[in-house]
Amino acid sequence: MAANMKAVKLRIKSVESTMQITKAMELVASSKLRKAKERAEVSRPYFQALHKTLEEIARGNTDFTSVYAAGSKSGKYCYVVIAGDRGLAGGYNTNLFKCLEEKSHGKEYTVLPIGKKAVEHFQRKGIPCVTDAFGEIADISVADCYEIANILCEEFKKESFGHIDLCYTRFISMLAQKPDAIPAIPLTDLVGDSGEREPVRNLILYEPDAAQVFDAIVPEYLAGLIYGAVCDSLASELAARRNAMESATSNAQDMIESLNLHYNRARQASITQEITEIVGGAEGV
Repeated sequence: MAANMKAVKLRIKSVESTMQITKAMELVASSKLRKAKERAEVSRPYFQALHKTLEEIARGNTDFTSVYAAGSKSGKYCYVVIAGDRGLAGGYNTNLFKCLEEKSHGKEYTVLPIGKKAVEHFQRKGIPCVTDAFGEIADISVADCYEIANILCEEFKKESFGHIDLCYTRFISMLAQKPDAIPAIPLTDLVGDSGEREPVRNLILYEPDAAQVFDAIVPEYLAGLIYGAVCDSLASELAARRNAMESATSNAQDMIESLNLHYNRARQASITQEITEIVGGAEGV
C-alpha cells in the first residue's frame, strides 16, 4: 500500500510539472497570437482583392498572350505549402498535409515548403522541392515573399511546372482554422474548366502592350498572395497551439484531481488498516 501511494505521489508531481510547461506554452502562444491575428486581418483584404481581381481578369480577357494567362505545356504542379515551425499545435500540420494529399492525388507535383515542419515532412517523403531555403515561417518577410514569387515565376516560364497552387491554413477564428489549397497561376486555373469566360471591353491602353504589363504584375500578385497566406497560417498555428495547450492544461488539472482522490483514498485505507491492527493487538493483550 505504501509503495502504491508513493507511485501515485510521484505521478502527481510529474503531471504538475507537465502542466506548468503546457500553461507556459499557452501563455506564450496567446501573447504572440494577438499580433499575428492583427497582421492577418490587415493583410486579408489585400489578399482577397488580389485574388478576386486576377480572377475577373481571367474571366474577362480572352486575348492575352501572356504565359501566365494561358499556362505552359507542362502538366506538372507546384504546391507552395505553408506549415508550422514546431509541433504541439494539435492537428494543425497533419490536417494541412492531408489537404495537400487530397488535392495532389493522381498528379505529378513538386513543392516549395515554407516552415520547418513542411521542409522535414517532404524531405522524409522524398518529394522534390524547388528550394528549402525558407524553413522558418516566423522569419518570412515581405521581401522573402517577393523572392519566392520570382523563383516560382522563373521556373514556371522554364516550364518546370505548369500550375502553381497555394496550400495554407485559413484563419477563421480563435477556435477554427481550415486548411485549403487555391490556384494561383495560370489564370485559366482561377476560372476552372467549367468557368464562363465573358469578353469585356478593354478601356485601358497598356504601354508597351498588355501582355508585358501583365507579365510584370503577376510576380507582384503572387508575392502578395504568398504574404497573405503566410500571415493567415502563422495566426492559425498560434491559435491551434494555444487551443491545444489550453486543452492539455485542463486535462492535466483533471488528472491531478483524479490522482489526488486516488491518493487520499489509499491513504485513508492505510490509516484505517493501521487503526484496525492496533485495536486488534490491544484486544489480544
